[in-house]
Amino acid sequence: MLIDILKETGALLEGHFLLSSGKHSDGYVQCAKLLMYPDKAEKAIKLIVDKLKDIDFDIVVGPAMGGIIVSYELGRQTGKQSIFVEREDGEMKLRRGFTLEKGQRVLIAEDVVTTGKSSYEAIKVVEELGGEVVGIGCIVDRSSGNIKYPIYSGVKININTYEKEECTLCKQNIPIVKPGSRKIVEFL
Repeated sequence: MLIDILKETGALLEGHFLLSSGKHSDGYVQCAKLLMYPDKAEKAIKLIVDKLKDIDFDIVVGPAMGGIIVSYELGRQTGKQSIFVEREDGEMKLRRGFTLEKGQRVLIAEDVVTTGKSSYEAIKVVEELGGEVVGIGCIVDRSSGNIKYPIYSGVKININTYEKEECTLCKQNIPIVKPGSRKIVEFL
């Protein structure tokens, strides 16, 4: 069902992509294309909410950019507060008057989890403020089980990911695209 929505909205892409981690991939999930349709976003995130019914948490925290809308919608559907962390001078921080209380149980919200880089940056902020991370809620989990926190996803997808030096698409001289929001210092 969610795969169909991703395809229908043009969110599931094929090609040669540079990921925020610096790795290369033959597929990309551009959840912004899904999230531009509130009715479809509501359905996709309801799949996550259904998996959270036995999870005790107080607040949802999403890393900017991809986690903001997901955090909001998870908060709306679960009746929990929703805030986000964002970069300031290259480092994730709570800003805009957002706070966490020591001991709050936090669900991290993401659009897509691949390497977990953004999630771990958000987790660092939460833990430094005394929060307890209970897991990660995301629309798409493409992590292949390489994340040390529980993941509650709408769908799991396996897309090939390569180190730059081992990328079969580079060896075929297929042009690369950088679709995400994070700037990468070393582009190619």
